[in-house]
Formats: sequence, structure tokens, C-alpha cells
Amino acid sequence: MKKGIHPELIKTTVTCSACGNEFESLSTKANIRVDTCSNCHPFFTGKQRFAQAQGRVEKFNRKYGIK
Repeated sequence: MKKGIHPELIKTTVTCSACGNEFESLSTKANIRVDTCSNCHPFFTGKQRFAQAQGRVEKFNRKYGIK
């Protein structure tokens, strides 16, 4: 890699605006605010709801008894 062309990496504090969790990381910015983090995101907490596998047409047909 060429020297002198890469940005400086500094320790930064990442703050979650949803739950208030803070952790340190490396970045070019001093402070970062995120909407969700791994502490409050539904995928990581196990509270994720899976989308329906059926399409809209199948759901309509089942609702009105159409074959």
C-alpha cells in the first residue's frame, strides 16, 4: 500500500439512539450515532418476525375460496 494516501483512523464511540448502548470502534469520524445496534435489533435479540412465504395472489385466493 502507498504511504500517506490513507485516512487517519481514530478510536471513536458508537452510540445507539434506540437503547443507548455505547461501544468503541475505529473510524475516521470522532463520534457516530446509529439507529439500532446488536443489543436492540430484532434479528440479534431473537424477536424477529419472519415475512410470509406466500404471495399476495395466493393469500387473496385462499381468503375468498378461489382455486
